[in-house]
Amino acid sequence: MMMALNFQAKKHEELIMSRKKNCTVRLGDVRSQYPENSIVWITTGKKYEVKKRLYTAIIDKVRVKKFAELTSKDLGHQNPEIDSLEELRLDFENIYQRRITLDDTVTVIYFSEVL
Repeated sequence: MMMALNFQAKKHEELIMSRKKNCTVRLGDVRSQYPENSIVWITTGKKYEVKKRLYTAIIDKVRVKKFAELTSKDLGHQNPEIDSLEELRLDFENIYQRRITLDDTVTVIYFSEVL
C-alpha cells in the first residue's frame, strides 16, 4: 500500500519543489500512519480534490513532542519563512481552524526524496 504526505497550501509546493522543505509538523500523534523508512508520495492539493504527485520520498525520522518542544531546526525544515513557534502556532490555527496551544501534541516527520 502506497502512502502519501499531502500538503494543501500552495506555498508548500514551492518550498518542496525547491527542496527547502523536507519536514512536516502534523497535529496529534500520527506515528502509526507514517513509520520511519516508509516510502511515500509527496503530494499537493486540497482535501477532497485532485492531488498532484511531486515525487517519491522516504520517511527518515518521526518524533512526537509537545508544540513547545519544536526546535529551530524543526521550524527551519518545516518552513524556512517561519521564524518562531508563535508564527507556526498561528499558521496551524489557520490550517486546523481551531485553537492551538504549546501543550498540543505534534508529530515531526523528516523525509527525503528517492531518485
